[in-house]
Amino acid sequence: MKKLLVTGSSGFLGWNLCQIATQQNWQVFGTYSTHAINIPKVLSQKIDLTDFQALKTLFAEIQPDAVIHAAAASKPNYCQTHPQESYRINVTASCYIADLCAEVEIPCAFTSTDLVFDGLNPPYREGDRVCPVSIYGEQKVLAEQGILERYPKTAICRMPLMFGIASPHSPSFIQSFIAKLRQEEELTLFVDEYRMPVSAETATHGLFLALEKATGILHLGGKERLSRYEFGCLMTEVLELPKTGLKACSQKDVTMAAPRPADLAMDSSKAFTLGYNPPTIREELATLKGKV
Repeated sequence: MKKLLVTGSSGFLGWNLCQIATQQNWQVFGTYSTHAINIPKVLSQKIDLTDFQALKTLFAEIQPDAVIHAAAASKPNYCQTHPQESYRINVTASCYIADLCAEVEIPCAFTSTDLVFDGLNPPYREGDRVCPVSIYGEQKVLAEQGILERYPKTAICRMPLMFGIASPHSPSFIQSFIAKLRQEEELTLFVDEYRMPVSAETATHGLFLALEKATGILHLGGKERLSRYEFGCLMTEVLELPKTGLKACSQKDVTMAAPRPADLAMDSSKAFTLGYNPPTIREELATLKGKV
């Protein structure tokens, strides 16, 4: 049985990824930093990913056959106000992992983001110029560049907005939406911010596809471009949630630490040719009914 190392196993994507990986004949090792995680058939490892010697020891002990690097400081507002702390995990640790994968030439997939773009010239293709407007986006660009310099065989997977079942320590964005709607509290969503969301399950299948078939940059967006408000309307319909609290607003109406791009639609046709095939958002949400 081949060994898969998943960083960030207590996070939303990493936790979902580990669940699926155990069903695909991998012996899965998941790392965490603060929150211990108990996933059946996953061997959890507490580690500071910014400590190169600790990482090197972990690689020597596990001897992974492949790595999916999903650990990140992924909240843009946090990165905007804590640039040094977030840089260490988003950039420094990512380059360390690339160095160690390069030494043994094993497949590696890195989870980047659509936020490497400014949202002014969609849809974005893999070869388009990166132009981040937030510190988080800047850090992911630096990580992409540093990883490819060290290990060009890495699959750099630019991920879209993701949703799904929450990990014990890290929800997706829909959990707070659902809680507010069920309590009939006001939920204001942007009508002028567009993304191409996918579920964590779909994202995971894309990452495994990239691990097997891709090197360099790959977009793993969905097939539908929706505003946050349009997503919220569809979610209330499919999950049969009260609509009384759902309100529309514009980005200019909300003050946040990190600037937000308006339209991050990605062209993922390259991934589609490899076999990546995201379901519709309606289908994705329907599979979550009764689970979120």
